[in-house]
Amino acid sequence: MTNIALTLSYDGTDFCGWQRQDKMPQLRTVQGKLEEALEKMLRTHVDVQGSGRTDSGVHAKAQVCNFISPVDSVPVQNYVKALNGLLPKDIRVSRAEIMDRGFSSRFNATSRIYHYFMQTINPPLAHQSRYVWYLSHRPDVDLLNSYVKDFHGETDCKTFAAAGDQSLSTCRYIDNARFWYEDDVLVFEIEANAFLWKMVRSITGTLIGLEKSKSPSDSFMKIVKSCERSNAGVTAPPDGLFLWDVKFNGIRRHL
Repeated sequence: MTNIALTLSYDGTDFCGWQRQDKMPQLRTVQGKLEEALEKMLRTHVDVQGSGRTDSGVHAKAQVCNFISPVDSVPVQNYVKALNGLLPKDIRVSRAEIMDRGFSSRFNATSRIYHYFMQTINPPLAHQSRYVWYLSHRPDVDLLNSYVKDFHGETDCKTFAAAGDQSLSTCRYIDNARFWYEDDVLVFEIEANAFLWKMVRSITGTLIGLEKSKSPSDSFMKIVKSCERSNAGVTAPPDGLFLWDVKFNGIRRHL
């Protein structure tokens, strides 16, 4: 019995999120497709655990997951090539490694980093449109960063919790939030120990709305501290959102 960790990327456009839907098995999910490929490879079912449950339409550059393989005869270096030959092209495995038996991609992760991409001014080209939110104006990056300069540390994120979120607590530890430009693409990066359902999209939409109306620099933190969902702005579409990285070497905080 070997604990295998995989790093994978995926285009989330045609998936109903990461998590397998046992009550609706016809839905296409990343976890479901990965488990199907592993069953073909190992000739037995294994349960895969992910470091984060991305929503429908959300992408990943470096999702980390792990599973217990009952087949010790398969060299770990064979997993990447074998799985990429069995998986659909919108999921790619980039790395496989043997971990300690107690390793959990979910519970050992100390933070998750998301990037949200926004194409500004000029409409995205056809091959880019699945991966950005199009904004017809060029937001003021300095104003956006002024909104999030105090958005860090232990924070009640109830304002950005979508209806139906089942988290036991709405408190999260925010490590970092910042904006920058890559040519005409505006990038929002946020790192936290964990996220509520649709939290990043709600934060992004709220910030863009505040910038568009040129609201004062303290406007965003007032919305955060209100803990009222009705004060949040629009929820940004899933297209521009990527699970960018997962860290395992930081300080372990609550979920």
